[in-house]
Amino acid sequence: MKNEHYWIDHLQLQKHPEGGYFKETYRSSDKVMNRNEEIRSALTSIYFLITSNMFSAFHKIESDEIFNFYEGSVLTIYVIKSSGELELLKIGRDIENGEQLQGVVKAGAWFASKVDLQNTFSLVGCTVSPGFDFNDFELANRSELIELFPKHIDIIKELTRL
Repeated sequence: MKNEHYWIDHLQLQKHPEGGYFKETYRSSDKVMNRNEEIRSALTSIYFLITSNMFSAFHKIESDEIFNFYEGSVLTIYVIKSSGELELLKIGRDIENGEQLQGVVKAGAWFASKVDLQNTFSLVGCTVSPGFDFNDFELANRSELIELFPKHIDIIKELTRL
């Protein structure tokens, strides 16, 4: 298996503001309205790589996001739904142990992710529809998220920076 440096170099990944590395691979020229009635590309897609010594901080976007597993070890996505329920999506190849090749985070849900195994990485694809726009991206404020979802204080503290 290739290491994370191979993928970062060969896919020309850049640092992502929420943590990890990414590269946009597709942005549809077709336009649609998002749920806030703003015009967006119909669909966008990126490569996303994260290593076990970092995390993708809690954030939310205004579109559904589909994660597809490509390489490395399992990625756990922590999703806090508007109901306050915490859902864990295990994106990986070990289907017999609860992992899935693909998982969906619904629009407006708070989510963060990290690699489960030490000294490894996860390379996934992320497809967003309506397409991703940084104007639709909100990075969580730790104290505000804890106030909204106090029963998840431990994971919020672990996967936020502010």
